[in-house]
Amino acid sequence: VQLQASGGGLVQPGGSARLSCTASGITFDAYAIGWFRQAPGKERERISCISAEDGASRYSDSVRGRFAISRDNARNTVYLQMNSLRPEDTAVYFCAFAPELIVGRGCSSYGEGEYDYWGQGTQVTVSS
Repeated sequence: VQLQASGGGLVQPGGSARLSCTASGITFDAYAIGWFRQAPGKERERISCISAEDGASRYSDSVRGRFAISRDNARNTVYLQMNSLRPEDTAVYFCAFAPELIVGRGCSSYGEGEYDYWGQGTQVTVSS
């Protein structure tokens, strides 16, 4: 299994960026996907997720209304569109995959330990 994340970098406050995570070696559409981030000195947090069955998405309070997750099953790729970026969004961002063994299970119900595969992380720095 390989997960390739891209799209990070330096962004000005108020700017936008789009992260991508492309998977190979898995049945992509059988997995719920989460985007996590970890800022220096802080615990890793899940900021968004998307279900396999119906594509339903969830967001943490810290990013709701600014970030949007989407998936393209034909391209085995999940995206995180990040708008109105703030300095506090600075972190390493990870994609992670959890098998959706129960059809219709909400993606926000997965604990971190249920994610089988993790991307290598991509740095996003929001600074002027």
